[in-house]
Amino acid sequence: MSGRPFYRFINRRFWGGFALGSALSTSSCLAALYLYDRKRSEPEPVRRSPFEEYGFPESGAEVRQYISHALSYDQAKKTPRWVIEHLTKDKTVGIADRKHCRFKPDPSIPEIFSASNEDYLHSGWSRGHMAPAGDSKYSTEAMAETFYLSNIVPQNYENNAGFWNRFEMYCRDLTQRFDDVWIVSGPLILPTQHEDGKKSVTYQVIGKDDVAVPTHLYKVILARRKPSGEALAEGAFIVPNTPISFQHQLPEYQVPLETLEKLSGLVFFPQVDKSKEVKNICEVDTCKLIELEEFKLYIAGRNMKNARNLQKVEKIMSELNKANIKPDKYLVELYEQKKKELESSETATVREERRG
Repeated sequence: MSGRPFYRFINRRFWGGFALGSALSTSSCLAALYLYDRKRSEPEPVRRSPFEEYGFPESGAEVRQYISHALSYDQAKKTPRWVIEHLTKDKTVGIADRKHCRFKPDPSIPEIFSASNEDYLHSGWSRGHMAPAGDSKYSTEAMAETFYLSNIVPQNYENNAGFWNRFEMYCRDLTQRFDDVWIVSGPLILPTQHEDGKKSVTYQVIGKDDVAVPTHLYKVILARRKPSGEALAEGAFIVPNTPISFQHQLPEYQVPLETLEKLSGLVFFPQVDKSKEVKNICEVDTCKLIELEEFKLYIAGRNMKNARNLQKVEKIMSELNKANIKPDKYLVELYEQKKKELESSETATVREERRG
């Protein structure tokens, strides 16, 4: 009898402890499961290589977007690697005028990697657009962005004003026959082979910023008519950065796309399915550049628009007459219009001076 109360006491303590222990154990298990599930749901920390601890070198080659073009920049050479445009008929017409634009450093390029206008001064090289100003006549702001030095390379003056200018005009003219035209342009520095058979790469640099002068320039054209089911037309061209006479035509500088890709290290239009038929632009279209007489009329018209006095206007017409080039209807009408504007402006100036 004397042992029963003790047994009951032990029994109560045992079962009470067992119940408490079970409750604590269950609670601990639930907590552990919660922490496990929570840990499992959380992303594991990214394990970084020791190479990455303070980051890899940055080249600045990321794509930079502008209104009418995009580009990848070469911070060492202070020129673009490539510049891409998308042309349509609407973009090549408008009232934007390059006389209101100025060459200047790209504000998105760090100063230590940017060219400056002083680099080109007295260098013997012109500032050559890769995305031409004339491709952005629809927007004053878009045209102004083409004058950022990130879109410019040192280019031979005659090449820039002559053959390359005609090439750009041809690209714009393609929008009359195709609904969409994509163009990638850029500089190349190609090796030279010596008499001993060895090759080397050398190039000039200009200015305090050592802006690289390319030996060649390239363009790749991709053109599409709608409906989009029709085969694309494509062409790749490599042009020496030297004077090229009017006797030369565009097909002389056409190369297989793979050749340009190998030389440039770039893959152009990678989303184009090469297994499908892609036609040669020079077979689908003419690849014929504007002839000398027509080109001189075009230049005369551009100069006429920018003429600031009557003497300049008359000089333009006189030079055409000496070259035995007959002004076309457009130039004659522009000449008459410009004369009236300048005569009216000069008359108003004289009146103001008399009043003063």
